[in-house]
Amino acid sequence: MLVEVTHTPPGNLALPVKLLEELARDGEPLPQDFVGFLREEVERGNIEILSAYMGDSVVGVAALAFRPGISFGGHFASIEDLYVKPEARRHRVGTAILEAIEKLCASKDVSYVEVQAVDEDAVAFYSSLGYEPEHEVRVLSRSLPLRKAGD
Repeated sequence: MLVEVTHTPPGNLALPVKLLEELARDGEPLPQDFVGFLREEVERGNIEILSAYMGDSVVGVAALAFRPGISFGGHFASIEDLYVKPEARRHRVGTAILEAIEKLCASKDVSYVEVQAVDEDAVAFYSSLGYEPEHEVRVLSRSLPLRKAGD
C-alpha cells in the first residue's frame, strides 16, 4: 500500500499527538499546556510535524525541530521523535518519513539533520539510509525539577 507523508498544520495535531502518546508514552496523554506550546511552535515554524498515512489511517509520525547551528553558521534540524505503528513497520513508512524530512530540509536550506537513536534497531534503520554516528559527540543529560503552578 502507498505511504503518503504530509505536513500537519497546527490546527490538525490531534491525530499525530494521539499516535505519539500511544507509541512514545505508552498511552499517557501529553499535558495540555505542552500540546498548546507544541501548536505554537508549529505555527512559528520552529517544529514541523509530519504524519504518514496508509489509506485513511495515520501509521507514522515525526517531530522535526529547527535550530541555529552557531558553530557552522547555519540552521540544522533535529528529529525529535519518529514513530511508526508496529503493524506498519517494514512497509517503508519510516523511509518515506525520512525522505519527506530531507525534502523539507532542502526547501529550508538546512544541510544537517541529527537524530538520537535509543536502540540497535533504530541505529540500523538510520544507518541504512545514510545517517552516520557522531564519534566525537557524547550526549549528556540532567533532569531538573520543575516549578509547580503557583510557585
